[in-house]
Amino acid sequence: MEHLVVRLGARYDDPVQWLVLDATGNEVMASGELENAGALATLPERTGHDTVVALAPTSEILLTWVTLPPRAGRKVISAIPYMLEDELASDISEQFFALGPKVGDEQAVAVVSRQALTEWQQWLSDAGLSCQHMLPDVLAVPYNQNGWALVALKEQLILREDQWKGMQGESTWILPAFSYMARQQTTPVELVTYTDMMLENLPNVNVQQAQLDLPMQVLAQQAIKSSMNLLQGEFKVKRKRSGALRKWAGVAVLALAVLITALVDKSITLYQLEQENASLNAQIDNAVKQAFPNMGAYRDVKRKVRQELARLQQGAGGGASMLMMLEQLRPAFDGSSVRPQTLRFDANRTEIRMQAMAANFEALEAFRRRAEQAGFTVEQGAINNRDNAVIGNVSIRSQS
Repeated sequence: MEHLVVRLGARYDDPVQWLVLDATGNEVMASGELENAGALATLPERTGHDTVVALAPTSEILLTWVTLPPRAGRKVISAIPYMLEDELASDISEQFFALGPKVGDEQAVAVVSRQALTEWQQWLSDAGLSCQHMLPDVLAVPYNQNGWALVALKEQLILREDQWKGMQGESTWILPAFSYMARQQTTPVELVTYTDMMLENLPNVNVQQAQLDLPMQVLAQQAIKSSMNLLQGEFKVKRKRSGALRKWAGVAVLALAVLITALVDKSITLYQLEQENASLNAQIDNAVKQAFPNMGAYRDVKRKVRQELARLQQGAGGGASMLMMLEQLRPAFDGSSVRPQTLRFDANRTEIRMQAMAANFEALEAFRRRAEQAGFTVEQGAINNRDNAVIGNVSIRSQS
């Protein structure tokens, strides 16, 4: 099942980022940014999903630890709000205390305003989205056991310090705050960054550049694996069963209607099947013509398609084929997040021509380098900006 992950803002008018991962959690199916929480209602029709994992802004959440007595029972755990009362500026009755992992006698706690948590749930509910898993966005940043980790969403930075600590906010104050804390350390801070921001001048910091995936992809891949959930206790969402019952009831009614129709007039059913079969054959013909425009006439579509695939695999000239070239280029595609929009193969020149889409110019350049390392000659044509992405014409020739 695919995963829809949304990152909510602290306020209703803040932008909302979203991304859909495939069932494996590795491939991005779709992504984008909404103007505000009101636009969440467009996601079910855009993505076909009504179940989400939500990321809440850490700027609205306190992540802290509480030391519990040995073998603490439920009564002691229920007293955690009173243990933290002196650390909070507002009344503990206005706060919700969600429990995280327990390490020895140390209990992780996430403190969030009841009003904020209620509003986030309401935004999703009003949009027709079902959310049973919500966590602070800083906990979706990959954990760097040797130091800090950084993800950037435009002007927003999410900085994870350790297993249960971090900061989120505008870069204008996050970077100075991080610089100040780094200067206080006796040894350099190891920072893994998932952004192309220039950070080499940070004092007392060793910067390690991670693979440049989409920021929401980095967060989404960690979020779907996280066991932390703010929706506990009174905020825990009960699974809907009535929808399943209605689904089975609908199936039963449909089955009964089909049975009655078949008993009354089997000839109608046969006619409908013949029409559907003709429609499917027409769709198959259209799909084959689009994939193999020069294939010509055929009687057996399966046999003809196999012959065309075999012809492509045999290739031309030095023995390279489009399928072989695409397989060899897979690391370049995976490592740069470049995606082909159109593909053309010139068998005589052993050349693939494609119109490629990438997040930025650096991604196209990373693709070129990786392709050349794989033994190909790459020529880049015109490059244009379009909808927060770049589109470029690329020619790739086999050197074999």
